[in-house]
Amino acid sequence: MPRPRRRSLRRAESVAAPLLILTGLSGSGKGTVLRALEDLGFYCVDNLPISLIPTFADLYVRSGDEVGRAALLVDIREGEALRDFPSLFARLRRRVPTSLVFVEAGDLALLRRFSETRRPHPLGSEISVREGIRRERRLLKSIRALADVVLDTSRFTPHELRQLVLDRFARAQRRRRLLLSLVSFGYRYGLPADADLVFDARFLPNPNFVPAYKPLSGRDPRVARYVLSSPAARAFLRRITQLLKFLLPHYLREGKSYLTVAFGCTGGRHRSVAIAEAMARALAGAGHRLHVRHRDLSKSDRP
Repeated sequence: MPRPRRRSLRRAESVAAPLLILTGLSGSGKGTVLRALEDLGFYCVDNLPISLIPTFADLYVRSGDEVGRAALLVDIREGEALRDFPSLFARLRRRVPTSLVFVEAGDLALLRRFSETRRPHPLGSEISVREGIRRERRLLKSIRALADVVLDTSRFTPHELRQLVLDRFARAQRRRRLLLSLVSFGYRYGLPADADLVFDARFLPNPNFVPAYKPLSGRDPRVARYVLSSPAARAFLRRITQLLKFLLPHYLREGKSYLTVAFGCTGGRHRSVAIAEAMARALAGAGHRLHVRHRDLSKSDRP
Protein backbone atom coordinates (compact mmCIF):
# COMPACT_ATOMS: atom_id res chain seq x y z
CA MET A 1 0.00 0.00 0.00
CA PRO A 2 1.55 3.35 -1.00
CA ARG A 3 2.60 5.72 1.80
CA PRO A 4 0.62 8.96 2.20
CA ARG A 5 2.07 11.96 0.35
CA ARG A 6 2.56 14.15 3.40
CA ARG A 7 4.68 16.72 1.64
CA SER A 8 1.97 17.52 -0.89
CA LEU A 9 -0.69 17.76 1.82
CA ARG A 10 1.39 20.12 3.84
CA ARG A 11 1.84 22.44 0.90
CA ALA A 12 -1.84 22.34 0.07
CA GLU A 13 -2.70 23.21 3.67
CA SER A 14 -0.21 26.07 3.71
CA VAL A 15 -1.93 27.73 0.77
CA ALA A 16 -5.32 27.45 2.48
CA ALA A 17 -4.23 28.69 5.95
CA PRO A 18 -6.09 31.86 6.92
CA LEU A 19 -3.06 33.51 8.57
CA LEU A 20 0.23 33.85 6.73
CA ILE A 21 3.51 35.10 8.14
CA LEU A 22 5.79 36.33 5.39
CA THR A 23 9.53 36.63 5.87
CA GLY A 24 12.76 36.18 3.93
CA LEU A 25 15.84 37.87 2.56
CA SER A 26 16.14 41.57 1.87
CA GLY A 27 15.80 42.28 -1.84
CA SER A 28 13.99 39.00 -2.53
CA GLY A 29 10.66 40.62 -3.36
CA LYS A 30 8.76 40.34 -0.06
CA GLY A 31 7.07 43.68 -0.70
CA THR A 32 5.83 42.48 -4.09
CA VAL A 33 4.50 39.30 -2.50
CA LEU A 34 2.74 41.26 0.25
CA ARG A 35 1.08 43.62 -2.24
CA ALA A 36 -0.10 40.66 -4.32
CA LEU A 37 -1.60 39.05 -1.21
CA GLU A 38 -3.39 42.32 -0.49
CA ASP A 39 -4.84 42.19 -4.02
CA LEU A 40 -6.20 38.73 -3.15
CA GLY A 41 -8.10 40.18 -0.20
CA PHE A 42 -5.61 39.48 2.60
CA TYR A 43 -5.48 41.99 5.45
CA CYS A 44 -1.77 42.85 5.28
CA VAL A 45 0.52 44.35 7.92
CA ASP A 46 4.11 45.29 7.07
CA ASN A 47 6.86 45.15 9.71
CA LEU A 48 4.65 44.25 12.65
CA PRO A 49 6.89 43.90 15.74
CA ILE A 50 7.27 40.27 16.74
CA SER A 51 6.13 41.04 20.28
CA LEU A 52 2.75 42.19 18.90
CA ILE A 53 2.05 39.09 16.79
CA PRO A 54 0.26 37.22 19.65
CA THR A 55 -1.93 40.28 20.25
CA PHE A 56 -2.74 40.49 16.55
CA ALA A 57 -3.56 36.77 16.51
CA ASP A 58 -5.97 37.18 19.43
CA LEU A 59 -7.75 40.05 17.69
CA TYR A 60 -7.77 38.08 14.46
CA VAL A 61 -9.44 35.07 16.09
CA ARG A 62 -12.05 37.29 17.76
CA SER A 63 -12.88 38.99 14.47
CA GLY A 64 -14.21 35.74 13.00
CA ASP A 65 -14.95 36.22 9.30
CA GLU A 66 -14.84 39.99 9.53
CA VAL A 67 -11.16 40.24 8.58
CA GLY A 68 -10.88 37.14 6.38
CA ARG A 69 -7.35 36.04 5.58
CA ALA A 70 -4.39 38.00 6.94
CA ALA A 71 -0.67 38.26 6.17
CA LEU A 72 2.07 39.67 8.39
CA LEU A 73 5.50 40.67 7.09
CA VAL A 74 8.40 40.09 9.47
CA ASP A 75 12.01 40.56 8.41
CA ILE A 76 15.55 41.41 9.43
CA ARG A 77 14.47 44.87 10.59
CA GLU A 78 13.34 43.16 13.80
CA GLY A 79 16.97 42.71 14.80
CA GLU A 80 17.62 40.71 17.98
CA ALA A 81 13.90 40.01 18.42
CA LEU A 82 14.11 37.48 15.56
CA ARG A 83 15.68 35.03 17.99
CA ASP A 84 12.29 34.66 19.66
CA PHE A 85 10.42 33.97 16.43
CA PRO A 86 10.73 30.13 16.24
CA SER A 87 9.23 29.59 19.72
CA LEU A 88 6.58 32.25 19.15
CA PHE A 89 5.63 30.68 15.83
CA ALA A 90 5.26 27.24 17.44
CA ARG A 91 2.89 28.65 20.07
CA LEU A 92 0.97 30.63 17.47
CA ARG A 93 0.27 27.57 15.30
CA ARG A 94 -1.35 25.84 18.26
CA ARG A 95 -3.86 28.68 18.53
CA VAL A 96 -4.70 29.52 14.93
CA PRO A 97 -3.96 27.83 11.55
CA THR A 98 -0.85 29.67 10.42
CA SER A 99 1.60 29.23 7.55
CA LEU A 100 5.10 30.57 7.19
CA VAL A 101 6.21 31.72 3.73
CA PHE A 102 9.93 32.35 3.24
CA VAL A 103 10.97 34.44 0.22
CA GLU A 104 14.52 34.19 -1.06
CA ALA A 105 16.72 34.60 -4.13
CA GLY A 106 20.20 33.61 -5.25
CA ASP A 107 23.18 35.79 -4.35
CA LEU A 108 23.67 37.03 -7.92
CA ALA A 109 20.03 38.10 -8.20
CA LEU A 110 20.16 39.88 -4.83
CA LEU A 111 23.43 41.64 -5.68
CA ARG A 112 21.97 42.82 -8.97
CA ARG A 113 18.84 44.17 -7.29
CA PHE A 114 20.80 46.03 -4.62
CA SER A 115 23.02 47.44 -7.34
CA GLU A 116 20.02 48.64 -9.36
CA THR A 117 18.40 50.35 -6.38
CA ARG A 118 21.76 51.59 -4.94
CA ARG A 119 20.51 50.89 -1.45
CA PRO A 120 22.72 49.59 1.37
CA HIS A 121 21.91 46.30 2.99
CA PRO A 122 19.58 46.66 6.01
CA LEU A 123 22.24 45.11 8.26
CA GLY A 124 24.32 48.25 7.87
CA SER A 125 26.16 50.45 5.40
CA GLU A 126 29.50 49.69 7.09
CA ILE A 127 29.56 46.24 5.49
CA SER A 128 29.38 45.27 1.82
CA VAL A 129 26.10 44.11 0.31
CA ARG A 130 27.64 40.69 -0.33
CA GLU A 131 28.58 40.35 3.33
CA GLY A 132 25.15 41.58 4.38
CA ILE A 133 23.49 38.90 2.28
CA ARG A 134 25.75 36.24 3.79
CA ARG A 135 25.01 37.34 7.35
CA GLU A 136 21.29 37.60 6.74
CA ARG A 137 21.14 34.06 5.34
CA ARG A 138 22.85 32.82 8.48
CA LEU A 139 20.57 34.78 10.82
CA LEU A 140 17.41 33.55 9.07
CA LYS A 141 18.51 29.93 8.60
CA SER A 142 16.50 28.57 11.55
CA ILE A 143 13.39 30.48 10.44
CA ARG A 144 13.72 29.22 6.86
CA ALA A 145 13.75 25.65 8.19
CA LEU A 146 10.26 26.21 9.64
CA ALA A 147 8.74 27.46 6.38
CA ASP A 148 5.77 25.73 4.77
CA VAL A 149 6.54 27.43 1.47
CA VAL A 150 9.96 28.58 0.24
CA LEU A 151 9.58 30.92 -2.71
CA ASP A 152 12.72 31.49 -4.80
CA THR A 153 12.26 34.68 -6.82
CA SER A 154 15.61 34.65 -8.63
CA ARG A 155 14.14 34.10 -12.08
CA PHE A 156 11.08 36.31 -11.83
CA THR A 157 10.36 39.86 -12.84
CA PRO A 158 8.11 41.72 -10.36
CA HIS A 159 5.17 41.18 -12.71
CA GLU A 160 5.80 37.42 -12.96
CA LEU A 161 6.26 37.15 -9.20
CA ARG A 162 2.99 38.95 -8.57
CA GLN A 163 1.16 36.59 -10.95
CA LEU A 164 2.75 33.57 -9.28
CA VAL A 165 1.49 34.71 -5.87
CA LEU A 166 -1.98 35.39 -7.24
CA ASP A 167 -2.13 31.86 -8.62
CA ARG A 168 -0.60 30.08 -5.64
CA PHE A 169 -2.47 31.78 -2.83
CA ALA A 170 -5.86 32.21 -4.49
CA ARG A 171 -8.92 30.71 -2.87
CA ALA A 172 -9.32 26.96 -3.24
CA GLN A 173 -12.16 27.33 -5.74
CA ARG A 174 -9.83 29.10 -8.12
CA ARG A 175 -7.91 26.46 -10.07
CA ARG A 176 -4.18 26.74 -9.67
CA ARG A 177 -2.10 27.06 -12.79
CA LEU A 178 1.59 26.53 -13.34
CA LEU A 179 3.80 29.22 -14.86
CA LEU A 180 5.55 27.55 -17.79
CA SER A 181 8.52 29.45 -19.22
CA LEU A 182 9.77 28.34 -22.62
CA VAL A 183 13.29 29.62 -23.29
CA SER A 184 15.37 29.44 -26.46
CA PHE A 185 19.13 29.73 -26.17
CA GLY A 186 22.41 29.18 -27.98
CA TYR A 187 24.81 26.54 -26.71
CA ARG A 188 27.74 28.76 -27.62
CA TYR A 189 26.58 31.18 -24.91
CA GLY A 190 26.07 28.52 -22.24
CA LEU A 191 23.08 26.75 -20.71
CA PRO A 192 20.37 28.86 -19.02
CA ALA A 193 21.06 28.79 -15.29
CA ASP A 194 17.37 28.59 -14.41
CA ALA A 195 16.40 25.74 -16.76
CA ASP A 196 14.55 22.79 -15.24
CA LEU A 197 14.44 20.78 -18.50
CA VAL A 198 16.75 21.22 -21.51
CA PHE A 199 16.18 19.89 -25.05
CA ASP A 200 18.79 20.00 -27.80
CA ALA A 201 17.49 21.05 -31.24
CA ARG A 202 20.85 21.02 -33.05
CA PHE A 203 19.92 17.87 -34.99
CA LEU A 204 17.28 19.78 -36.97
CA PRO A 205 17.87 21.42 -40.40
CA ASN A 206 19.91 24.58 -39.86
CA PRO A 207 18.59 27.76 -41.58
CA ASN A 208 21.94 29.41 -40.92
CA PHE A 209 23.30 27.63 -44.01
CA VAL A 210 20.53 28.99 -46.24
CA PRO A 211 21.60 32.49 -47.42
CA ALA A 212 18.03 33.80 -47.60
CA TYR A 213 17.27 32.65 -44.03
CA LYS A 214 20.57 33.43 -42.32
CA PRO A 215 19.76 37.08 -41.40
CA LEU A 216 16.26 36.14 -40.21
CA SER A 217 15.18 34.50 -36.96
CA GLY A 218 13.04 31.54 -36.00
CA ARG A 219 10.13 33.92 -35.54
CA ASP A 220 9.97 34.49 -39.27
CA PRO A 221 7.31 32.19 -40.81
CA ARG A 222 9.66 31.14 -43.63
CA VAL A 223 12.37 30.06 -41.20
CA ALA A 224 9.83 28.33 -38.97
CA ARG A 225 8.45 26.36 -41.92
CA TYR A 226 11.97 25.35 -42.93
CA VAL A 227 12.77 24.09 -39.41
CA LEU A 228 9.42 22.46 -38.65
CA SER A 229 8.72 20.83 -42.01
CA SER A 230 11.07 17.90 -41.48
CA PRO A 231 9.62 14.62 -40.10
CA ALA A 232 12.21 14.74 -37.32
CA ALA A 233 11.01 18.18 -36.17
CA ARG A 234 7.37 17.11 -36.18
CA ALA A 235 8.16 13.98 -34.18
CA PHE A 236 10.32 16.02 -31.80
CA LEU A 237 7.51 18.49 -31.13
CA ARG A 238 4.87 15.80 -30.78
CA ARG A 239 6.82 13.74 -28.27
CA ILE A 240 7.93 16.69 -26.12
CA THR A 241 4.38 18.05 -26.12
CA GLN A 242 3.12 14.69 -24.88
CA LEU A 243 5.87 14.54 -22.27
CA LEU A 244 5.11 18.01 -20.91
CA LYS A 245 1.36 17.44 -20.84
CA PHE A 246 2.10 14.34 -18.76
CA LEU A 247 4.59 16.07 -16.45
CA LEU A 248 2.85 19.39 -15.75
CA PRO A 249 -0.04 18.06 -13.61
CA HIS A 250 2.42 15.99 -11.59
CA TYR A 251 4.72 18.97 -10.99
CA LEU A 252 1.72 21.03 -9.91
CA ARG A 253 0.49 18.28 -7.60
CA GLU A 254 3.87 18.19 -5.89
CA GLY A 255 3.68 21.92 -5.19
CA LYS A 256 5.80 23.27 -8.04
CA SER A 257 4.50 26.65 -9.23
CA TYR A 258 6.82 27.31 -12.14
CA LEU A 259 8.79 25.30 -14.66
CA THR A 260 11.41 26.51 -17.13
CA VAL A 261 11.88 24.42 -20.28
CA ALA A 262 14.81 25.40 -22.49
CA PHE A 263 15.44 24.59 -26.16
CA GLY A 264 18.93 25.05 -27.51
CA CYS A 265 20.63 25.29 -30.86
CA THR A 266 24.07 26.54 -31.82
CA GLY A 267 23.49 30.28 -31.78
CA GLY A 268 19.99 30.56 -30.29
CA ARG A 269 18.63 32.40 -33.34
CA HIS A 270 16.85 29.96 -35.66
CA ARG A 271 16.02 26.40 -34.63
CA SER A 272 15.58 26.88 -30.87
CA VAL A 273 13.44 29.98 -31.44
CA ALA A 274 11.17 28.21 -33.92
CA ILE A 275 10.79 25.21 -31.61
CA ALA A 276 10.01 27.35 -28.54
CA GLU A 277 7.36 29.29 -30.46
CA ALA A 278 5.83 26.09 -31.84
CA MET A 279 5.81 24.52 -28.39
CA ALA A 280 3.98 27.54 -26.99
CA ARG A 281 1.28 27.10 -29.63
CA ALA A 282 1.03 23.36 -28.92
CA LEU A 283 0.61 23.93 -25.16
CA ALA A 284 -1.67 26.95 -25.40
CA GLY A 285 -4.74 24.89 -24.52
CA ALA A 286 -3.19 22.97 -21.62
CA GLY A 287 -4.55 25.42 -19.03
CA HIS A 288 -1.23 26.82 -17.80
CA ARG A 289 0.24 30.30 -18.13
CA LEU A 290 2.90 30.49 -20.81
CA HIS A 291 5.87 32.81 -21.04
CA VAL A 292 8.23 32.64 -24.03
CA ARG A 293 11.71 34.16 -23.84
CA HIS A 294 14.45 34.11 -26.49
CA ARG A 295 17.59 34.64 -24.47
CA ASP A 296 20.16 34.94 -27.24
CA LEU A 297 18.09 36.23 -30.14
CA SER A 298 19.62 39.72 -30.04
CA LYS A 299 23.23 38.55 -29.77
CA SER A 300 25.52 38.92 -32.74
CA ASP A 301 26.29 35.88 -34.81
CA ARG A 302 29.92 35.61 -33.79
CA PRO A 303 31.97 32.43 -34.22
